[in-house]
Amino acid sequence: MTVPRIDPFHAMTISALAHELAGEGRSIIHMEFGQPSTGAPRAAIERAQHVLATDPMGYWESQALKARIARHYHDSYGVTLAPDQVILTCGASPALVLAVTVSFVPGARVAMARPGYVAYRNVLRALHMEPVEIACGEAERFQISAQAIAALDPAPDGLILASPANPTGTILSAGEMQAIIAVCRARGIRIISDEIYHGLSYGEPAHSVLEYDPQALVVNSFSKYFSMAPWRLGWLVVPPEKVEAARARMGNLFLTPAALSQHAALVAFDCKAELDGHLATYRRNRDLLLKALPEMGLTHIAPPDGAFYIYADIRHLTDDSIGFCTQLLRDTGVTTAPGVDFDPVDGRHFIRFSFAVSTDLIEEAIRRMVPWFRAQAEKARNAPHTA
Repeated sequence: MTVPRIDPFHAMTISALAHELAGEGRSIIHMEFGQPSTGAPRAAIERAQHVLATDPMGYWESQALKARIARHYHDSYGVTLAPDQVILTCGASPALVLAVTVSFVPGARVAMARPGYVAYRNVLRALHMEPVEIACGEAERFQISAQAIAALDPAPDGLILASPANPTGTILSAGEMQAIIAVCRARGIRIISDEIYHGLSYGEPAHSVLEYDPQALVVNSFSKYFSMAPWRLGWLVVPPEKVEAARARMGNLFLTPAALSQHAALVAFDCKAELDGHLATYRRNRDLLLKALPEMGLTHIAPPDGAFYIYADIRHLTDDSIGFCTQLLRDTGVTTAPGVDFDPVDGRHFIRFSFAVSTDLIEEAIRRMVPWFRAQAEKARNAPHTA
């Protein structure tokens, strides 16, 4: 068995260039990562400062935090969990690794939407599993469907769901999620649901897969809604029969999450007013971009129902999204993510904007990008066409 090849995360390369240009004195606006520009809630920071000054800490798993997360599922989704079903992790990425390794063996085939988060396919490959990517375009609202899963032959061993999704922000309706679960149950397909963007919706709230399938595994994190990405704290919900296996993997692979982050996260749950204020900012940013996109000639986008992304079709301008994002950065100082990170087949025709920054930066980015995109469209119209 050979060591599997893992594709690079191209947005990180572009981000590195952005930081290099910033070091040269350029004004840079970072819209390449799904990273809130706000910090952790004020009360969470105050708690962390107190703990840092008074507690030497150590390897630790907060039972109070696990109980609080379990209560969150009851309050938000009407789902009853035992606190032991919550495995605290060092962010959502280790939670994904735990979910995959506790559910599947090497050689397993796991389906997912394409476009989708770059780590899904690369984590599977690194663990000697096979990603089965289902093309989801504009006609499908860039989301996976029960019909597509039913059509897979043979049936995959697993399915990774994401709602709201990255890079598109699309949300599955309750009806479609239930239909997907029914197909998976009938075909013996284990579901892993990435719910890291829950709490960030602009219409109907996203449903948790646990409302309909108690055997599913759920990945979540404090990075997005809670605005705590640098604190590297997440969790995995597992069914009771997988608790022991998940705990064994967490302890051996990652030990425990940072104690300081756990103290802060427990307080963050009680900061809803402040966190919902961030959501109001994202909504304003989303509205500004949706208004500006037609001026930029970008009329085909995934519907941003949630998260803080817009995934836009730029095929009329380029078939090289990496080069396009690089040139956009060099010319305007606006950093974006190329679609090939999320879709190795058709992503060369797409670009992802993150609007998780402050509104003034969104406004400045629009001022820079509108004339630039118009100029690119003019170049494309005047370019010689070959047969």
